[in-house]
Amino acid sequence: MESAINALVSGFKAYAGRDGSSDTLSRDEFYRLVSSELSNFIKKADDPAAIDQLMSSLDKNNDGELNFLEFWQLIGQLASKHGRFSQ
Repeated sequence: MESAINALVSGFKAYAGRDGSSDTLSRDEFYRLVSSELSNFIKKADDPAAIDQLMSSLDKNNDGELNFLEFWQLIGQLASKHGRFSQ
């Protein structure tokens, strides 16, 4: 599990650092991350409108970016669905 956490943190920082801050994902960074890394887990991963809606649902502080904790919500949701754990 440690390697999975390392991979998630490293992946987040790799995408987050492209447009500026390595602490947040911009809309474009989030779109690139989802379409490149999560396309088998997220329906319509190549649809910008669907990704905008997904990002908006995760962006709890409404700043137009996702910090790691906001992003982590998505990972938890995807893992729960993939593992067929009850919500």
